[in-house]
Amino acid sequence: MSAVVDDDAIPACPESSESRTFARAVKDLRDGLASRELWFHLGWQDIKQRYRRSALGPFWITIATAVTATAMGLLYGELFGMDIKVFLPYVTLGFIFWNFIESSILDGSEVFSKNEGLIKQLPAPVSVHVYRVVWRALIIFAHNVAIIVIVFLIFPPPIGWSAFLVVPALVLYILNSIWVTIVFGILSTRFRDIGQLLTTAVRLVFFMTPIIWTTTSLSNATGETSSRLKLVELNPMFHYLEIARGPLLGQPVEFYHWAVVLGCTAFGWILGMLVMRNYRARVAYWV
Repeated sequence: MSAVVDDDAIPACPESSESRTFARAVKDLRDGLASRELWFHLGWQDIKQRYRRSALGPFWITIATAVTATAMGLLYGELFGMDIKVFLPYVTLGFIFWNFIESSILDGSEVFSKNEGLIKQLPAPVSVHVYRVVWRALIIFAHNVAIIVIVFLIFPPPIGWSAFLVVPALVLYILNSIWVTIVFGILSTRFRDIGQLLTTAVRLVFFMTPIIWTTTSLSNATGETSSRLKLVELNPMFHYLEIARGPLLGQPVEFYHWAVVLGCTAFGWILGMLVMRNYRARVAYWV
């Protein structure tokens, strides 16, 4: 007799795991964005904790940035023979936008390793901590806007309608801050030396980026405009600063600056999604 096989008794083939798929990575980003009340609160708490028992609180950020920008502007303006009315707003904006970039990289690289207890105890998407870093950087940037207003009142630049281009520039800054925090945050959690490497690299890139010097002063000092400027343009940070600083100074921003930033943003998000897909679930075990 032939045995009758019950189809219901045959175990179904196990479905493929969805823990390492782009769908799960996108869902994590969406769920984290929906938990805005959580990362709003955590970001504010980070600022309050840093300046706890301080009389001025977060405005020490503004004071420190203003003093540094003024001192560097006066010093390097004198060294390069620059008009202080033009050079000081240039340096001030450079410092403020650079601080946003720097905090995204350095704070983002340690966001998971510094919040081990919260990550293990709080069942929340990984992206909550990513948005927390970006939100904190935006709070600091908002405090520094007061410096821009004061400097522009003293040394008003020729601002036109092109100044509104700073809005899409800030949107690109936020998008880049997200993928930078994802990539460096997750990888630094697995390989702790990456954080130290980033600190050294960021300091080096600061001096290689026209923040406390201009491309004009570089060409005047060397007498070799074309070759030196080509080296400067290889630095992506130069283009990131140009798209945000140029409009506020009333300077035309050439399209290739935007093209470089858009290209870097697209590449960064592809890299960020790959890291989220492959290693998002391991963060809790690596911290």
